[in-house]
Amino acid sequence: MNPELNSDKNNTVLLAMSGGTDSSVAAILLQNKNYQLKGMTFRYYDSISKACMEKETGCCSVDSIFEAKKLAENLGFSHEILDIREEFDNTVINDFINQYLSGLTPNPCVVCNKVIKWGRMIKEADRLNCDFLATGHYAQIIYENGRYFIRKGADENKDQSYFLWTLSQDNLSRTIFPLGYLTKDQVREIARENNYEKIADKKESQEICFIPDDDYRSFLRERIPDIDDKIGPGDYIDTEGEIIGQHNGYPFYTIGQRKGLNIAMGYPVYVLNIDAETNTITLGKREELLSTELEIESINLMKYESIPENMKAVCKIRYNNRGEECIINQIDNKITIKFLNPVSAITPGQSAVIYEGEDIIAGGIISKIL
Repeated sequence: MNPELNSDKNNTVLLAMSGGTDSSVAAILLQNKNYQLKGMTFRYYDSISKACMEKETGCCSVDSIFEAKKLAENLGFSHEILDIREEFDNTVINDFINQYLSGLTPNPCVVCNKVIKWGRMIKEADRLNCDFLATGHYAQIIYENGRYFIRKGADENKDQSYFLWTLSQDNLSRTIFPLGYLTKDQVREIARENNYEKIADKKESQEICFIPDDDYRSFLRERIPDIDDKIGPGDYIDTEGEIIGQHNGYPFYTIGQRKGLNIAMGYPVYVLNIDAETNTITLGKREELLSTELEIESINLMKYESIPENMKAVCKIRYNNRGEECIINQIDNKITIKFLNPVSAITPGQSAVIYEGEDIIAGGIISKIL
């Protein structure tokens, strides 16, 4: 667990609490290390929407928020609930919508980590005179050669390093990840050992937090009621530019999609390209999804201050991607990534995160397939 207690600091930690297993166990571990805790839970959004009218679920439900507050009371530290629904809507959700309207496939968790979970949390930590902030992420923070960087979490099935590539040196210098060295099973066992059976057995949500039913198309229609009239149907084309059918509108499709295309070609076809300007979608065979080179922008360098020419690395182009060997080169504020073997369904708008072994070298947003 980094950083260690330091006599030059007040060792007070602002802990982001969701009411779930991970942040709750993080609180227990931090207290055991004699950190002084202050808890904070953000109210991100109204988790009952027109698209999902069932009982509230997930990290932003009222039940979860008050479970976080109750845990803080049980452990004897202060806790605040902060309503940031308007800020979250204006940043994370608006970016999510705008990316789809631009023909891209966004990753809202990456934006949220930069703008909210660290951008806003750092401000709140300063307000509350906290030296550090902590979360329940499964990742590790390492300090070597004058640089902070993220190393993958010990539990490869839970590792969340991919979503954290935007964190700055200042962010990392003030952050503690108590769970980075643990597996999920170990975390649940710690909760049981401390008599928090309910917390230990909590289920996890895999969906985007503000789309609990995991249906982003319905979410877009809810937020933009006239989206179908504004955009309307468009053409499917093949790789030769020939029209082969019609689709429902480009925002409702993603690169690599096969299901729900409603077109019969006599063989499986996949979304190869989305052109927002012309409302056209290119379809092709699975092998036509393969590419060997891409460019990323909005980069953040982590392990090294600069990247040497033709550096060998491993790149993940999506969270559940195992990573592929590549050669990387930095040109100003962009990085080109050339894979040693073709990879499938590179998706503009998604994050590409570059690793050296277990360590993040850099990350960025996929802007071009070269």
